[in-house]
Amino acid sequence: MAIKKFEDSLKKLENIVDKLEEGDLALEESLKLFEEGIKLSRLCTKQLEEAERKVEILLKGKGETVETKPFEVKEEE
Repeated sequence: MAIKKFEDSLKKLENIVDKLEEGDLALEESLKLFEEGIKLSRLCTKQLEEAERKVEILLKGKGETVETKPFEVKEEE
């Protein structure tokens, strides 16, 4: 699989999930899409982990320690 932009991979993954949720596909096509979705999911996870490491390196700077905190998502009202 060629290197893809995160946003492109995520959009394609979302499209696959939508198609699978519709339930109108043959079993073989569903399995093919599921396999592609797993690959995209792993790629997105890897890219997010790499971005997280880069951010930690940038925050760390010169020998300083970095305290990591969970990212808080604000819920829309």
